[in-house]
Amino acid sequence: MVEISPNADPPVCKLMDYGKFIYEQKKRDKMLKAKSTQIIVKEIRFGPQTDEHDYEFKRKNSEKFLKEGAKLKAFVFFKGRSIIYKEQGQILLLRLAQDLEEYGKVEAMPVLEGKRMIMFIAPKKKK
Repeated sequence: MVEISPNADPPVCKLMDYGKFIYEQKKRDKMLKAKSTQIIVKEIRFGPQTDEHDYEFKRKNSEKFLKEGAKLKAFVFFKGRSIIYKEQGQILLLRLAQDLEEYGKVEAMPVLEGKRMIMFIAPKKKK
């Protein structure tokens, strides 16, 4: 006797092979997991004084990630005393957000967390 629905009133039970019931339940769970979509988060790391060529290279990669449908986590990492350039880091991230405006929208504005300034960009929905 296997309890099928314990929350029902009265509880639903069925006479069957318990091993077969467990097998079918695992199979059903596996199918649901396969159909669910996974959110991929890609990271792009900048320094507070990133050069123009490096910025363009990372912007193109960011563009590619957003086109593929992945979320983008862009951050500026401040080493040692470079934390005094917080404004430069924020300007860099806002510039990136402006450049990627047609591919994604800013989910979270730049926020300083410890020695990192982080910003999230989500891909735009395809029409």
